[in-house]
Amino acid sequence: MTNYKLTDQDFRQINLRCLCGFELGWNYERMQGSGYLYTILPQLRKIYGDNTPELKEMMRVHTQFFNTSNFFNTIITGIDLALEEEQGVKAKDAVVGMKAGLMGSFAAIGDSIFGALLPAIFGAIAATLAIKGNPLGLVIWFIAQMGVILFRWKQLPWAYKEGVNLVTKMANKLSAVTDSASLMGIFMVGALVATMVNVKFAWAPTIGSVPLNIQNNLDMIMPRMVPAIIVGLVYWLLGKKGMTSTKAIFLVLILSVLFSALGVLAKG
Repeated sequence: MTNYKLTDQDFRQINLRCLCGFELGWNYERMQGSGYLYTILPQLRKIYGDNTPELKEMMRVHTQFFNTSNFFNTIITGIDLALEEEQGVKAKDAVVGMKAGLMGSFAAIGDSIFGALLPAIFGAIAATLAIKGNPLGLVIWFIAQMGVILFRWKQLPWAYKEGVNLVTKMANKLSAVTDSASLMGIFMVGALVATMVNVKFAWAPTIGSVPLNIQNNLDMIMPRMVPAIIVGLVYWLLGKKGMTSTKAIFLVLILSVLFSALGVLAKG
């Protein structure tokens, strides 16, 4: 258990950093990882102290891959800080599992509601009024955006409070929660492989006068087999010394372009 307890000033600082700088470090390798660390770095320093091994360890943890909806990310942040405040670096596995398990679900819900549904509704109303010269359209759009910001602002202390309750009142179940979150994260990786990795064979060798449809035969054995194999190979490469995520991304891009040009892989 650490000695520092977060205050309202900490919540304000986290929210301001989140609203203004969460996406500034976005990249294809770790997406929001650096932004997540930037958001909570002052609080991590207060919890672990400056230039301590514990701080460095948790900084490495929080720069790993992270990607979720900007409208729900501070819920994860609040639970995370509650766990670290209570258990320190011992909460590392719980934090990693919780982040992996929740980011996918929150991404789908947050982007659907706040990224598509609400802008479509309030944008249509505001635009209709604005076209008619009614300044109320601007007011409605402004109020809608302020409501979204208020929602984002209030969810952090609420999530922090619930996170503390999770640790103090359900300490005996924390291991099960961690395992469940980790398992959910694995399922999310599997779902992303099946839906987002699209690789198909275009090469169809001819046996006699009959073309052999390799992709169709593979689908009959196991649909999405090729994406699963490719992801497995990438994971294997990442375990090799000197291999980084960035190198793996460029390797996949180069091989994809090469095999597509040779007609081995389909372009669509």
